Amino acid sequence: MKLFRWTSAVCLVGAVGAVQAAGQPDPNLARNLAATCANCHGTNGHAVAGAGNDALAGTDKEKLLQKLRDFRSGAKPATIMHQISKGYTEAQLELIAAYFAAQK
Repeated sequence: MKLFRWTSAVCLVGAVGAVQAAGQPDPNLARNLAATCANCHGTNGHAVAGAGNDALAGTDKEKLLQKLRDFRSGAKPATIMHQISKGYTEAQLELIAAYFAAQK
């Protein structure tokens, strides 16, 4: 019985935290998600010239989204992007694409 109460309390605290988080979205979420791309595509999408990776900064959002969707579906060949793109939800991919599109 004690385990049930403890588990219930933990779930309730987690649910309250989720509701609070949903009420106030993280203003840095897009930037934080996009930061995972920096190793290959450079800081804020500014790829190092001659490195062989596309610069993402300033690229049209819809174009980036289509590439990401193509990587996810396997329509566009890649070494690792198909695995990376499958790790994000559609909403997260939209945030990432919008973030890079806004970079100059």
